[in-house]
Amino acid sequence: QVQLVESGGGLVQAGGSLRLSCAASGRTLVAYNWGWFRQAPGKEREFVAAIGWPDYSTKYAYSVQGRFTISRDNAKNTGYLQMNSLKPEDTAVYYCAQPRRFSAVPGTSQSDYDYWGQGTQVTVSS
Repeated sequence: QVQLVESGGGLVQAGGSLRLSCAASGRTLVAYNWGWFRQAPGKEREFVAAIGWPDYSTKYAYSVQGRFTISRDNAKNTGYLQMNSLKPEDTAVYYCAQPRRFSAVPGTSQSDYDYWGQGTQVTVSS
């Protein structure tokens, strides 16, 4: 069973930065694809960013383009989401995810992913 453990969330002022990390472990060889989603209070879970494998294509939600960057360190089996110029509307629980199989096309739907992190809270104060 693959387990994804997230870290890096917290409280930050508007305009600040955070880097979320998601470490994968388990007995199953997994793809190096990564996806990030978020869910604000009272809102549906929405797509944030994704990266493909073995290609390096990335996709971002329009709301985070130019501010967030998705990356990975394959040697560490870890995915990252660098968040800059944070806004109060970025406040949400952020979830990392991985599919069972690799895909060159980054998935933007929850159904594209099989393994999910526990979520980490990001709060941006105004």
